[in-house]
Amino acid sequence: MATLFIADLHLCTEEPAITAGFLRFLAGDARKADALYILGDLFEAWIGDDDPVPLHREIAAAIKSLVDAGVPCYFIHGNRDFLLGKRFACESGMILLAEENVLELYGRKLLILHGDTLCTDDTGYLAFRAKVHQPWLQKLFLALPLFVRQRIAAKMRSNSKAANSTKSLEIMDVNPQAVVNAMERHRVQWLIHGHTHRPAVHQLTANGEPAFRVVLGAWHSEGSMVKVTQDDVELIYFPF
Repeated sequence: MATLFIADLHLCTEEPAITAGFLRFLAGDARKADALYILGDLFEAWIGDDDPVPLHREIAAAIKSLVDAGVPCYFIHGNRDFLLGKRFACESGMILLAEENVLELYGRKLLILHGDTLCTDDTGYLAFRAKVHQPWLQKLFLALPLFVRQRIAAKMRSNSKAANSTKSLEIMDVNPQAVVNAMERHRVQWLIHGHTHRPAVHQLTANGEPAFRVVLGAWHSEGSMVKVTQDDVELIYFPF
């Protein structure tokens, strides 16, 4: 059997092909897995579990069908859907995880996370992240009328695109020392993350031994997953 990892689907009503690809994945490869881990940015944006967008209900039902079929689904928040809460988790059957988790799979010890916290050179983003992750601010935002939250979210996305357009690719990528620090803090030789949209398997040294960082791809024109089995850790691409 195998455990599957995905991230950065950025589901939204404007990209029906990605949604269709994800639904096929849930009905196909995911049904054969021991478990499915979604490492953040499942949705392009999330302004509250009370948002009545039909897409959210469709995705919740599809994930719940997978869970009901015996495949547990776990979720780590991304920078786009960090407000996804217990209501949606209950509706979908997903189990919400902390931002960093260590798994023991088939004899391997792996650290999983979304990946944005590893981008320590992007000080502007990390300062913004620290603000929006304050519980009191999140509670205040979620108490606003839905149409107000929609306007704020649209403005924030616009500001984010403008800010990112002036940043170098290096700044928005992970910091190598931050990667090593995280792996040594958790005493692991394997790390799986998303966020950067730069799928690859990187070899490095951590804890004085060979180590590997596996980066998931974003679902732009094709699907991307990491498949962990007894024999291997594979980065796999597949058509929608």
